[in-house]
Amino acid sequence: MAELCPLAEELSCSVCLELFKEPVTTPCGHNFCGSCLDETWTVQGPPYRCPQCRDSFATRPTLQKNTVLCAVVGQFQQAEQARVPTDEWTPPTRSGAPSPASQVACDHCLKEAAVKTCLVCMASFCQEHLRPHFDSPAFQDHPLQSPVRDLLRRKCPLHSRLREFFCLEHGECICHICLVEHKACAPVPLGQASAELEVGNGWCELRGGEWGVGESRKMEQLKQEYMEMKTLIDAAEAMSTRKLKEEEKRVSSKFDSIYQVLLKKKNEMQNLKAEVELSLAMGDEFEFLEKAAKLQGASTKPVFIPKVELDHELIKGVYQGAVDLKNELKTSLKRVLEKKPEDPSGSGDAGDHGTDSTYKSSRPTKKIPPAGPTSSPTSSKLPTFGAPGQSADMKPPGLDASAKPTTSQPNSTSAALKAKVLENFLAKSRPELLEYFVKVTLDYNTAHNKVALTDNYSTASVADVPQHYRPHPQRFTYCSQVLGLHCYKKGIQYWEVGLQKNNFCGVGVCYGSMERQGPESRLGRNSTSWCVEWFNSKISAWHNNVEKTLPTTKATRVGVLLNCDHGFLIFFAVSDRVHVLYKFRVDFTEALYPAFWVFSVGTVLSICSPK
Repeated sequence: MAELCPLAEELSCSVCLELFKEPVTTPCGHNFCGSCLDETWTVQGPPYRCPQCRDSFATRPTLQKNTVLCAVVGQFQQAEQARVPTDEWTPPTRSGAPSPASQVACDHCLKEAAVKTCLVCMASFCQEHLRPHFDSPAFQDHPLQSPVRDLLRRKCPLHSRLREFFCLEHGECICHICLVEHKACAPVPLGQASAELEVGNGWCELRGGEWGVGESRKMEQLKQEYMEMKTLIDAAEAMSTRKLKEEEKRVSSKFDSIYQVLLKKKNEMQNLKAEVELSLAMGDEFEFLEKAAKLQGASTKPVFIPKVELDHELIKGVYQGAVDLKNELKTSLKRVLEKKPEDPSGSGDAGDHGTDSTYKSSRPTKKIPPAGPTSSPTSSKLPTFGAPGQSADMKPPGLDASAKPTTSQPNSTSAALKAKVLENFLAKSRPELLEYFVKVTLDYNTAHNKVALTDNYSTASVADVPQHYRPHPQRFTYCSQVLGLHCYKKGIQYWEVGLQKNNFCGVGVCYGSMERQGPESRLGRNSTSWCVEWFNSKISAWHNNVEKTLPTTKATRVGVLLNCDHGFLIFFAVSDRVHVLYKFRVDFTEALYPAFWVFSVGTVLSICSPK
């Protein structure tokens, strides 16, 4: 059936690159899917050009379905479905080339053989669909390796990470997060375990004593120690962040309650005012004076507003705990570096074989900090800012108004910290991202007249008829866009947007100062907005009118994570798992609003709930 491959190219639409669906023929003789050509010409407008030869037509041609081509496509699909491979499977060898039946198929096109597997995307790609991993900056940090069969079996069922290590004691493959639990087992990378198994011709030699005291095992145990330290630090950071977010949520909840009370009071006064004005218009002096007196009494009655403020002691204590942990780590590292090389505790005797105690004695023991309120970041009694001996550069920006800006710490440290935080967020799972979830409400005053807002201002779609919104200085007048009601100046926020018929739509953020009129008001076409856009079958990231083409995805939900504190914006494709669509690194200078663009009829963007 190899002769069918050239025919498949001839029967494919040059717009969507798939087999023709309801094909039509242009006056210049080229064929396209009816829906693809209709959407292309709708966006393009007159003069209408052929997407293939660029021949133009002053008026939009009336096209009829190509019944002959439609029948040929149907017969081709039947022939493809009837194909049955006749080659028998032969076991692949380690050094030989894989047989066609044993090759890993590309997860994108499901036709060509994969040449690499991405450990972040958890998918395999052929040469053509691997190209974005080399061309786009969004994929530069995605590690690639030889094609991996059955990726689902390779994932750790507990942590959803690729299992890259083998535990000798338990006889199972584990991921890098499992290393902490298997610390005493001395796991090794899969490649090393497989090579040792082949050389030793059995499990007994692989687990033999002489191999256990080799340099490779010491190196792996050292890596495990540092991996455990990183895990403990990440856990401490997550706990401190959670405490601050809980405090922020508590105060925000109280402010929301106060706002509702004031809003209710305002509505009561407005209703009473309207009644007074109606009585005045009707000329009823008695009723007017009665209602006016009631309005005066209601307007002068004070409204109780409780005092609401952040627990500054809690915030200072959490930060001081992080400072204490940092100082303890600095002291420990300095002590290790100053240790003399000839110290007996740092040497190992090569004559000892096969015992774990030999290696344990060669490692420096951990320094356990003394008990007390300042020795642990999780202590219930934490010191506050301004404690004796605290240097000026330890105070966080924005928490102490009297703190002076420090110039002693180089910018490279700040950049390294931001890069580390970004790396941590790129690896987070969806449940971890939902810890930063915020509710987004669409702003009626910014919606273009072609944008319909429904479902309590949580859904935006292209309206069948103009909405005739009242004029407002913040309303979009050129592009069919709408912004979120609330802006974000600091902190970390995450929200998700559902896509329906995602042919022509966009999701992003922008400054409140972005233009509302003219072509420069389009999302991503200026220096004040960032977005990911679906334009027909193409997905792109836009900023400052610069486009970055992204690989296609079948996900119908987009996650947006905005980190104002560390200056980055990440777009995720959300399905059974999340993977990164694109990331922007920006030092934001203004408050940011969620932004949305809808164009094609039938396109719907809806704000999703965390469930």
